[in-house]
Amino acid sequence: METADVVIIGGGIVGSSIAYHLTQAGCRDVLVLERETHQGKGSTGKSMGGVRAQFSTPVNIQMSLYSIPFYASFEESLGLPCGYRPQGYLFLATCDRHLAYLRDNQARQRALGLTNAGMLSGEEIRAAYPQLRGDDILGGSFCSSDGFVDPYSAMVGFMTRAAGQGARLWRQAEVTAILREGEFVSGVDTSRGPVSTRAVVNAAGPWAAQIAALAGIRLPVEPLRRMLVPTEPFDEFPHSAPMIIDMSTGFHFRPEGLGFLMAWNDPEETYGYKLDFDPGFIEKILLRAADRVPCFENVAVNPKRAWAGLYEMTPDHHPILGAAPGIRGFFLANGFSGHGVMHAPATGKILADLVLTGTTSLIQAELLNLERFSENRMIEETAVL
Repeated sequence: METADVVIIGGGIVGSSIAYHLTQAGCRDVLVLERETHQGKGSTGKSMGGVRAQFSTPVNIQMSLYSIPFYASFEESLGLPCGYRPQGYLFLATCDRHLAYLRDNQARQRALGLTNAGMLSGEEIRAAYPQLRGDDILGGSFCSSDGFVDPYSAMVGFMTRAAGQGARLWRQAEVTAILREGEFVSGVDTSRGPVSTRAVVNAAGPWAAQIAALAGIRLPVEPLRRMLVPTEPFDEFPHSAPMIIDMSTGFHFRPEGLGFLMAWNDPEETYGYKLDFDPGFIEKILLRAADRVPCFENVAVNPKRAWAGLYEMTPDHHPILGAAPGIRGFFLANGFSGHGVMHAPATGKILADLVLTGTTSLIQAELLNLERFSENRMIEETAVL
């Protein structure tokens, strides 16, 4: 029978980061199980790739304050690119309530050590981006170290370095059972045979609840479709622009290649494993795009280039991290609610710490454990895109 010190279920960016951080900490006998023929076929390869520290809760801000500098030094540290571009995030407020919300968030961000986020006036935003319809913009917030990464490259970088430090990757290895001896994990059954181990990490993305169920655990993680629409080449808006978020509608966009990548959270979307792109979404998003950016009335979109991916949502839009109750040696890294790529470095560090030592100094880990739902201590993240 195959053996490993730690088995990670899921070879996306989160599982790959955990493998990297484990091997960095000296745990070399790590096995990553990926059920697909290649890594990144789940949420990682379909992500918008945004990274930001402009959150509303301390734990999300802390995870960003580890993750973003990690991406900034990724190529220097790992020797491989992750495509980090610090072009910023710009939130546009069109009412006093949103303006106050951004100010409150910034006070929290500053208290935790984020120094390069600041408020902008409506005049400053209109001067910087005259292409925006700015008559209702009261102001906004901007952070210069926010920006974008290439999720696929970051995943490959994490896994390549982990493999160089002893980790193994099994592709086309579907987990069919979590094995236990009494209250302890003892291994996993897979389509490539059984593996004996003392620790299993569930990093299965939108399919995390099914994996948890194999261990007898009910995990409140549900898949929610998010659709992304890239434009054809377009030069009427500056490609040096940040991610721009219209808080009045939730429409947001960023430069991508010679065009732009547009996103919007459709409130009519329902939970489920819907991986098809709905062509009717294009009209919805272009209406909101042209309303905020009038020149986008002229932008060309090829529906065949648009795609859908899955967010893995929890009831409070925060991840579930740490040891699972009732089965020792089974760990959870699930439910990132759209923030898996941006928080993958922090998640890797936190899970490696918890697996190897039972504690972490990066965050107050019990805030994100599974028990918070049954104990009614959820922490709502309101800055969700």
